[in-house]
Amino acid sequence: MRALKPEDLPALIDVSRETVARFAAYLALLGTWNARINLVGPKTLEDPWRRHILDCAQVFRLLPPGTRTLVDAGSGAGLPGLILAIQGVPDVHLIESDTRKAAFLFEAARHLGVDVTIHATRIEAAPPILADAVTARALKPLPTLIGLTRRFLAPTAACFFHKGESWRIELSEAQRLCHCTASTHASLSDPAGAIIQLGGIAGERP
Repeated sequence: MRALKPEDLPALIDVSRETVARFAAYLALLGTWNARINLVGPKTLEDPWRRHILDCAQVFRLLPPGTRTLVDAGSGAGLPGLILAIQGVPDVHLIESDTRKAAFLFEAARHLGVDVTIHATRIEAAPPILADAVTARALKPLPTLIGLTRRFLAPTAACFFHKGESWRIELSEAQRLCHCTASTHASLSDPAGAIIQLGGIAGERP
């Protein structure tokens, strides 16, 4: 599979040229910082438009209509939260406990002119933000993610979690442990992966 190019992106997702230019500026900054601190796996930067930009930007079309507040748990390099903010989600909260990664997020937001709120703390210690959507990518197994993020969910909110080829096993385990509604979306960037959408998360099953 050849590496995805920026000009390929509009054929896959609804995105403007201006937004693609901001994605390119983000990737340039990511490459510079990644040489100093481990933000993403170096091999992923061989195909960054697929592995990072398309992988994250595809979530935008799945968000509930009128989504305003979004919490990105364990944001790392701002993936997907910072990408979704670039696309136009107005009130994005990036939670990242690693101080070096948080420093990158502050610099990226400043450099790109993106208005986001960065919480340099553990997810458990973050303020009680009521969000319309919660995202997480490459963070924890699904049952653990639900436990970590459920306190951010407004009553009609939804979670969007990137998962790899083991997503069916994780989803089955999560549904065994708690009440929730689930739908899956085939990943545009990873044929074996999926984006798991969860809603109506209630207490643990008896």
